[in-house]
Amino acid sequence: MRALLDEHPRLGVEPVLRELSIPSSTYYRWRQAETEPCERRRRDAELTGMIRQVHDESGGNYGSPRVHAVLKREGVHVGRKRVERLMRQAGLAGISPRRGKSFTRRDPDADLAPDLVQRDFTAIGPNRLWVTDLTVIATLEGPLWLSAIRDAFSRRVVAWETSARADADLVLTSLEYALASREVTPGELIHHADHGCQYTSVKLTTRLVRAGIQASMGSVGDSFDCQSLRTGSRKDRVAPAEAV
Repeated sequence: MRALLDEHPRLGVEPVLRELSIPSSTYYRWRQAETEPCERRRRDAELTGMIRQVHDESGGNYGSPRVHAVLKREGVHVGRKRVERLMRQAGLAGISPRRGKSFTRRDPDADLAPDLVQRDFTAIGPNRLWVTDLTVIATLEGPLWLSAIRDAFSRRVVAWETSARADADLVLTSLEYALASREVTPGELIHHADHGCQYTSVKLTTRLVRAGIQASMGSVGDSFDCQSLRTGSRKDRVAPAEAV
């Protein structure tokens, strides 16, 4: 109808509306909506900004369920379906973990440590070889990243940490928990990981050097038995020092 009125402006609005059996109030509401967005549209725009911020802060990992949970915690009253619709309209999506898919990302400019293990995950005693990996866990609120460190001698989890983001801070925190729970002799311990950018970060490599730990790296997504990290015990965040 609006196209017809635009094509024949000399006809006037009222005759055309009468011919089409459309109330004039309806037409003027349409015209007003074009120049003055309704409250729902303004709210959608405001919510989209909030959603985009939460999504960006998660590193692009959060899907609509987890974005909705964050907004709810922050006191924003919005339905989950509305968040889903606005994310779809804004072209935002989270990571959907799939079995067997590797999420390891390599930094092409990073200096890689040598492979000191060569797939021989045995050790002559405790705190001689630690192997670590990242894995993603599907939850109702979105993906959750797990960083775990295992002692190859006892196969016990030395420390673990979870985060919504798979970044260097996550793997560094799990290393700090491990160092807090074990007495490490400088020069005796090997820290073995894959080529993921988290393990080649300056933060982690600097901390390993300060602790006197030798860095070792296998191939991309191939640091250790990833399945054992998923199914290993998570009873304690930090394993006791005597649990070797």
